[in-house]
Amino acid sequence: MESIKNAANYVSESIQGAGSEASKEANKHVAKDGNNTLGTRATATKDMIGDKLDQSKHETSADVHKEAAKH
Repeated sequence: MESIKNAANYVSESIQGAGSEASKEANKHVAKDGNNTLGTRATATKDMIGDKLDQSKHETSADVHKEAAKH
């Protein structure tokens, strides 16, 4: 039963990590776009950094759940 819970948590964290990665990439493009205002680019950069942190957190958590599901 615990393995099923860990597998479900692995899937959930993997999906959340992918969502954070997609958001990070979108913000990266906004930050690089010279047609945007400096304020917009700065906000996108800040959001991109937060998304990267979220992505790393979710990927690490997914790995932990994946390993726990194996045992």
